[in-house]
Amino acid sequence: MSTLNKTHDPAAKSWVETANLLEAEFSIQNLPFGVFSIGGGDKDIGVAIGDRILDMTAIEQHGLVRPDGERTVFDRAEINSFMALGPAVWSSTRAAIFDLLHIDNHDLRDDADLCRQVLVAMSEATMHLPIYVRSYTDFYSSQEHATNVGIMFRGPENALPPNWLHMPIGYNGRASTVVVSGTEIHRSWGQLKAPDEDAPHFAPCERLDIELEFGAIVGTPTALGETLTVADAYDKIFGYVLLNDWSARDIQTWEYQPLGPFQSKATATTISPWVVTREALEPFRVSTPERVKPLLPYLHEDAPGNFDINLEVQLTPEAAASVTLSATNYKYMYFSSAQQLAHHAASGCAMCTGDLLGSGTISGPDRSSCGSLLEITSGGKEPVSIADGATRTFLEDNDTVTLKGYCQADGHRVGFGMCVGKVLPAVVHRGHAGA
Repeated sequence: MSTLNKTHDPAAKSWVETANLLEAEFSIQNLPFGVFSIGGGDKDIGVAIGDRILDMTAIEQHGLVRPDGERTVFDRAEINSFMALGPAVWSSTRAAIFDLLHIDNHDLRDDADLCRQVLVAMSEATMHLPIYVRSYTDFYSSQEHATNVGIMFRGPENALPPNWLHMPIGYNGRASTVVVSGTEIHRSWGQLKAPDEDAPHFAPCERLDIELEFGAIVGTPTALGETLTVADAYDKIFGYVLLNDWSARDIQTWEYQPLGPFQSKATATTISPWVVTREALEPFRVSTPERVKPLLPYLHEDAPGNFDINLEVQLTPEAAASVTLSATNYKYMYFSSAQQLAHHAASGCAMCTGDLLGSGTISGPDRSSCGSLLEITSGGKEPVSIADGATRTFLEDNDTVTLKGYCQADGHRVGFGMCVGKVLPAVVHRGHAGA
């Protein structure tokens, strides 16, 4: 279990001055990992600091930080090899980077030539998917979200399924369509059927939605047959990203019974490019909500498992100003990421380095804190106002959705950057008779 150390010092400052601004997301207390390239060049692994990226590929080559001795791990196009080294190495590497960037350390700061080689402007970088996503699982762990959706579909008496308060409900999604922030998304095709129709028809989705989620990334694997305590699971999580699980609600309504979402969630899942490490979030741990019913022992938490993370969803229509759709907090989640991972492994399912666990839609106690348009608009019955008198029930073509998130401490932030995606029109479908 992680504890606070020098990298969490709220008074610490960096010689990269933009990291010391009060609203800087990438403070020296953060140090998230990502993958970037400059001008179409090779992909390098980097750490965000202020408005700069510390090129860890170059740092490792120069011998300034070497997590695995003689073997290099930062000369890859993803951070999986580094994650596989485990928590002790994650922590020692974070401490070494912290020391290198600390305002009192002159080793790198005063070497102008080396600084030009290893410190690049974030504005010049193209960000890439930071991990090789081995598998993707999406959960359904916000009591507020599950209740809101359940009332729409089953009425208030049966809002939550009978198993919901006993375990994190989830399904296995498509790892192949996890994409990095900035990737444009084409509106999906699928079978649609209105309640008053006798048969379905095949057409582009008409009720495209977003889901504000938090993604946990498994760092160290488990063997087939191995199980985990919640504390074990907490330590196996390397870090976290913002996650938008694009959802075709009309396709989902027709297909989800009896086995759950399939094509409605397969088009794309967007994640933010910077992986904020679990250790960076340690000062922001909070307990999960009070239990309505007692959990079985294997899901018991000995320590707080949630985090106090401010979250926001913005919608930007084409050629119009942005509007905030939702503002909420991750602390409302009924099941933590560690509980989700412990439950996932409870059957002996092998978990792999690079597995991505989506939290499920994060909603708070009122309409302004709901994490999906399905909830915000009451299933499309109550449109939300946007720019110039226009409204939305669900997403329209050329809408851009931006997720934001940060933890606020006294004097600094630990931020996630942005998770952005734009909706493009559906492409011509080769198998559609009308194409």
